[in-house]
Amino acid sequence: MWVILAVVSALCLGFYDVMKKLSLDSNNVLGVLFLNTFFSALLMLPIIISGIAVGNCGLGNTLAGHGAILLKSFIVLGSWGLGYASIKHLPLTIAGPVNASRPVLVLIGALLVFGERLNGWQWVGVLLGLSSLFFISRLGGKEGISLSHSRWLWMAIGATALGAVSALYDKYLLGRFEPLEVQAWYSLYQLVIMGLALWLIMRATPSHTPLRWRWTIPLISVFLTVADLAYFYSLSIEDSMIAIVSMIRRGSVIVSFFYGVIALHEKNVRAKLIDLCVLLVGLIFLVVGSLD
Repeated sequence: MWVILAVVSALCLGFYDVMKKLSLDSNNVLGVLFLNTFFSALLMLPIIISGIAVGNCGLGNTLAGHGAILLKSFIVLGSWGLGYASIKHLPLTIAGPVNASRPVLVLIGALLVFGERLNGWQWVGVLLGLSSLFFISRLGGKEGISLSHSRWLWMAIGATALGAVSALYDKYLLGRFEPLEVQAWYSLYQLVIMGLALWLIMRATPSHTPLRWRWTIPLISVFLTVADLAYFYSLSIEDSMIAIVSMIRRGSVIVSFFYGVIALHEKNVRAKLIDLCVLLVGLIFLVVGSLD
């Protein structure tokens, strides 16, 4: 069951990336990010209200519990801020694979922190997936996007690193709190943090790109909320493995990749498609190994 939930999360994340790309085109990055946190908090607000109505503030009703979620909110917002800036300026067929390399760091962390062990099928899947993602990322050099010249690529890498930290932290949180509680409260804390940050930044820099409303902006939050719900419940299942869940979620690159090719007419399609097929085979090995 946790594998199926991870696949659902991956599909929603793919559409989430597409909605971000459409929303951020010639638009204010921080403004779009704030609206995303607003709509995400709005979607989860009924859970908080219902808990307060019965005298339960959630997370064990402790300051330590809410402090743990506050820390997660800072980590996620850092990842989102860097990710939003990078996806605005990078092709989807580059930004997607860079983000999809997150399982490298998650796998290392899962092996070291949680003592997870992979079977033969899963190791083959991981190796195929990582090889594919490495070569897809290398193709960016043919489009003038290199580590030595592109700050947006560095931002994408930074977002990926923080995302890996968040994924490992989720395994810790979901062993102690209910998935809906975690998502509801961190969505609310993100809105507060982002609102304060946006207010301070706008006061310090009055000249900025105007925010333009697009109907794809609330869809960012819808797809992300569904993706997170599926993800949190996947990790809350006792036998779930963070390394595998994270790798399957990176299958979201398939959705954004084909949108970039078909709708945005991005370059080097044949080479990227070959590598993407290797990634698909790797994900199949992961799923088979998880069900073995």
